[in-house]
Amino acid sequence: MARSLLLPAISLLILLVQTIVVPFAAVGTIIPDLILIWVVFLGITRGPVTASSAGFFLGLLADVLAGDDGMLGLSSLTKTIAGFLAGYTFNENKTTQTLTTAQFPLIVAVVGLMHNLLYFIIFLQGTDISWEDAIVRHGLPATVYTALVTLLPMFVFARHYRT
Repeated sequence: MARSLLLPAISLLILLVQTIVVPFAAVGTIIPDLILIWVVFLGITRGPVTASSAGFFLGLLADVLAGDDGMLGLSSLTKTIAGFLAGYTFNENKTTQTLTTAQFPLIVAVVGLMHNLLYFIIFLQGTDISWEDAIVRHGLPATVYTALVTLLPMFVFARHYRT
């Protein structure tokens, strides 16, 4: 029973850290996306169904906590797709290798870029801001920052699984 509650508890903890603590680590207006890292981790370790489900619920909760920006469900959509994309990297026999090498930040970067591209294309509909400008000024830096933050768990996993 306790084991079945572990993933939802970690997910909620990451959501709280993302909304309360991470904004203090902002570089300008750019913040890392811990929820995306978690969704990619679930995709690598559990597959696309778990990662997509977690992406949907965490994205929806993040949208609710974000307030009234008029885009309820956008994070839910993009994180669901990110979880599905990350699930393509699921290989039961190579999970440890993926998490302990540069593959993990690389997967986060690729999935994060797709996530940010889709997010900004939809979010900026009907505004004067071009999506190319938004991707270059916000999407790419956020992707790089998130991938750099992914180095921390990668080193932790590498140390933990070192033989």
